[in-house]
Amino acid sequence: MVWDVCSWRDMGPLMRLETTLTGDRYLSILPDHLHSFMSIVHSDGLGQFQQDNTTLHASRVAIKWLQEHFSDFRHFHWPPKSPEMNIIEDIRDTLLHAVENRSPPPRTLMDLWTALKDEWCELPPRCLQTLIESMPHRVAALLCVRGSPTRY
Repeated sequence: MVWDVCSWRDMGPLMRLETTLTGDRYLSILPDHLHSFMSIVHSDGLGQFQQDNTTLHASRVAIKWLQEHFSDFRHFHWPPKSPEMNIIEDIRDTLLHAVENRSPPPRTLMDLWTALKDEWCELPPRCLQTLIESMPHRVAALLCVRGSPTRY
C-alpha cells in the first residue's frame, strides 16, 4: 500500500506503507508528509486538500487534525467513499499502467516499489493539470445524480 499527495505543479512524496493504515497511523502521516508538502507548495495558506472520505480519512482524529490546521490549508468535504471524485484514483491508474508496461516487469516487491517510485517521478505535470481541470465536470456529474455514484 502507498500514500501519495500531489498538486497542480508538484508531486509530493510517495510513501510505502508497511502495514495496514489505521486512523492513528494516518494521523502520523498528516503532520510529517501532508503538512510539509502543503507548507512548501502552498506557503500562502491557500492550498486545498482533497481526500476521498474513506472511513479512515474521516476518522475523528484525522478530522480534528485537519480542523486544527485550517489556517495552513483548506480541506474539501466530499461525499463519503466517492473515489470517482478523487483525481488520485486516476493518477494511481496511470501509475499502475506505466508499471505494468515496463520491460522487464517488476518481479519482486522491491522491484515493484522501485518501479512505482520511478514512474511517480516521471508523471508529467500536464497529467495532473488535466485531472484538476476535470473537477468542475466531476462535481457537475455528482450534482446531477444527487450524490450517487457517477459514470464520469
